[in-house]
Amino acid sequence: MGWANESSLMSFILLGFSDHPHLEAVLFVFVLFFYLLTLVGNFTIITVSYLHPPLHTPMYFFLSNLSLLDLCFTTSLAPQTLVNLRGPEKTITYGGCVVQLYISLALGSTECILLAVMALDRYVAVCKPLHYAAIMSLQVCQQLATVSWLCGLANSLIHATFTLQLPLCGNHRLDHFICEVPALLKLACVDTTVNELVLFVVSILFLVIPPAFILISYGFITRAVLRIKSVEARHKACSTCSSHLTVVIIFYGTIIYMYLQPSDSYTQDQGKFISLFYTMVTPTLNPIIYTLRNKDVKEALKKLLLGKLCSLQT
Repeated sequence: MGWANESSLMSFILLGFSDHPHLEAVLFVFVLFFYLLTLVGNFTIITVSYLHPPLHTPMYFFLSNLSLLDLCFTTSLAPQTLVNLRGPEKTITYGGCVVQLYISLALGSTECILLAVMALDRYVAVCKPLHYAAIMSLQVCQQLATVSWLCGLANSLIHATFTLQLPLCGNHRLDHFICEVPALLKLACVDTTVNELVLFVVSILFLVIPPAFILISYGFITRAVLRIKSVEARHKACSTCSSHLTVVIIFYGTIIYMYLQPSDSYTQDQGKFISLFYTMVTPTLNPIIYTLRNKDVKEALKKLLLGKLCSLQT
């Protein structure tokens, strides 16, 4: 009795921002601009981290994973959003909706875990500097990254599959611009209490526990930084940690506001604009924050660009 039996339901109508047709042209430019920035910024981070040997460290290994996540996450959503904002047809096929749901949910969940792993890396770097290389070896980093990806994949397979089992009874007008679990639950023609409970439990696992772990880690980091006597060393520690903390606040702040408050406490339009921010803007901010606030990345970019110019001139 799930979606598979809805043979007549071949596509969904994504209502998106159709209630505000005068904003669609502006939103199209907005989404396109930030999507291009996401592509350029995150691809630059991945390239620089790979080509510049001094950046072959755990911090930039995890940052490259984060950039890859953001690239894939935004790419799973932005093209379809641009198509729907551009033309009168605001539809997505059943298969396209399923694929988008699985991919975006897996990548978003993975980022929740990865940001906590990055906090662990910063904790070891600041609080146990003499043992950092031994603790955060390449093998350990790869294992932590793999666990992050597998946790996101497992959540997607379980949560999305559970949602897709709900009968829709012909409902196909999705009041959102993407295929997202809360919006899909509203289409179901049966009681969704169990699904909402699952959504709440998943939100606790991915949106409460990792931020709590991050806050605890930064509590220890702050205490360790205050003990550092060297002003330069203290500044460097604060610089690398503040970049990660800024990303954490922006990412978790918007998603927690979206998922961990009563659905009747904000309007549907508010939910759409919040979703637009964390799906399109946040992935753009990550490379900007890490680039502008990180001296090592800026120096690596300069060296690579100068080297490229020199090779072109010769």
